[in-house]
Amino acid sequence: MVFEVDINCDLGEAYGSFRAGNDPEIMPFITSANIACGFHAGDPSTIVRTMKLARNNEVSIGAHPGFPDLMGFGRRKMEISNDDLRNLIIYQIGTLEALAKTTEMKLQHVKPHGALYNTAADDGTYAKSIIEAVQDVNSNLVIFTLANSKMARLISEAGLRAGWEVFADRAYNSDGSLVSRNLKGAILSDPKLVAERAVKIVKEKKVAAVTNQEVRFENVHTICVHSDTPNAVNIVKTLKKTLLKGNIRVKPIGSFI
Repeated sequence: MVFEVDINCDLGEAYGSFRAGNDPEIMPFITSANIACGFHAGDPSTIVRTMKLARNNEVSIGAHPGFPDLMGFGRRKMEISNDDLRNLIIYQIGTLEALAKTTEMKLQHVKPHGALYNTAADDGTYAKSIIEAVQDVNSNLVIFTLANSKMARLISEAGLRAGWEVFADRAYNSDGSLVSRNLKGAILSDPKLVAERAVKIVKEKKVAAVTNQEVRFENVHTICVHSDTPNAVNIVKTLKKTLLKGNIRVKPIGSFI
């Protein structure tokens, strides 16, 4: 059996003179980059710089829209009307598409950020606003969402491509949701552990939750590694090496779903 998976990472999260993450060190080991659109992080120059870095490393790019919350880094839920949220997403995707043209690149996907991602995973109202925004702008874009989520099924029902995402460096609850970052053990930083766990997820479509219960996935298309996770560079290096050693092809998601 042939296994294929994408490795994605949230990048371009600097802002003005503030620098964040290890984008140049991480980029050679991923296949898809989620680029912040300026609402939770990022700015025009950072976006273009990140796109050029992705282009030079043959990495596909996507929009990483979030709530308009620079102070909270997009990790706080906001109550936003359907129309306002749809327009916020359209605005952010449009920004990325316009800047991508200047670097001779095209967007492959959209991945909501932080609290927006987590809320939309199981809140149909938020999910539909994001889906409608993608339909209005570019229905060829893959939409990343939490594997097993309600949003994954809503995306498919809308006739779009859903990228079922799993997290190599985050702990899972028994219902398939991610353990809150505020809780001890939510973030995994041991490269070997993260890589071995990822291979099992891809091949067996299951992972052990913090309760030791088994979480099973219907599909696994892309693995996320966070650039701000402690030891992120070593994690992504070890992850890619271990996946390839396990006869798992590592490719941009747009090439196989």
